[in-house]
Amino acid sequence: GGSNIVGGVNPRKAGETVDVEGKALPVFGSVAEAMKATDANVTVIFVPPAFVADAVMEAADAGIELAVIITEGAPVRDMQAAKAYSVKHGMKTIGPNCPGIITAEECKIGIMPGMIFKKGNVGLISKSGTLTYEGANQVCREGFGISTAVGIGGDPIIGLSYKQLLPMFEADPDTHA
Repeated sequence: GGSNIVGGVNPRKAGETVDVEGKALPVFGSVAEAMKATDANVTVIFVPPAFVADAVMEAADAGIELAVIITEGAPVRDMQAAKAYSVKHGMKTIGPNCPGIITAEECKIGIMPGMIFKKGNVGLISKSGTLTYEGANQVCREGFGISTAVGIGGDPIIGLSYKQLLPMFEADPDTHA
């Protein structure tokens, strides 16, 4: 809950709609079309590995601020090119091979089981999707909660790293630990 999903992108299904939580949302032919129609600023990438680099670069070209790349098995060489392209175009990325990012009880961008993330002030970063969920579950079971959790992915080439994310958590007034 809380995520404002505005549509999907699939060139072969442009003009159709997709049902998301009971709402018929538009399918666009490109990320640029989606941004023009919706003012979207984040994208989630769920494409086969062979298409990841193109999807990331298309999002960067369109001016997306953050791309969360869920795809597993992205070719390393493709991700090297896609990451360099993203950085050059000012787009942040999370992943690939990640569960995404969640601000507990506010917004989820990815595939995490949102119900285990209870609101609190502990920030969480993990390379492992499963350990992201397990860590959040343990923090919450001990009576604390999660401000934001980021599953950064465990691939050789990833977007935002621990080193880049830690200052963001330090600057977040809702994260105390």
